[in-house]
Amino acid sequence: MKDKKISVLFVCLGNICRSPMAEGIFSSLVQESNLTQYFEIDSAGTSGWHNGELADPNMRETANKHGITLTHRSRKFIVNDFSAFDYIIPMDQSNLRNIRTLLPQGEIRSEIELMRAFDNANSGLDVEDPYGMSMNGFENCYQVLLESCQNLLDHLVTVHDIK
Repeated sequence: MKDKKISVLFVCLGNICRSPMAEGIFSSLVQESNLTQYFEIDSAGTSGWHNGELADPNMRETANKHGITLTHRSRKFIVNDFSAFDYIIPMDQSNLRNIRTLLPQGEIRSEIELMRAFDNANSGLDVEDPYGMSMNGFENCYQVLLESCQNLLDHLVTVHDIK
């Protein structure tokens, strides 16, 4: 494996629900697998509406229930993220389109793949936004992201031949 870390960016709309949860879950899985030396992990939102804010309180509560503390502060996705990250993982088709509108001309470094391309069914479906939903919506989001993040980690370990 090369010396450079594998950089992964999770992206949703406001960067206060799905993407910080994905970042937290993925970071936790990486840590549990003793692979932190191989990864850099972040999240961003395509809207920038919540810049500087912590994750939604219901998302933080859901994460805490599963032993994950979300400390990320929302930031807006920027063009430089294409050169800064190996993998950009949007949560849904809408954010995938938003990201693609910012694609610079020429080659980009990043591979862009929907989060649910890594669910057990390789469904490519949207990760439903729980914002404004009951706590069940946040829990369902967590479960979808847990499955997808585990499969993403397994995929990256294989692709990058991490032992």
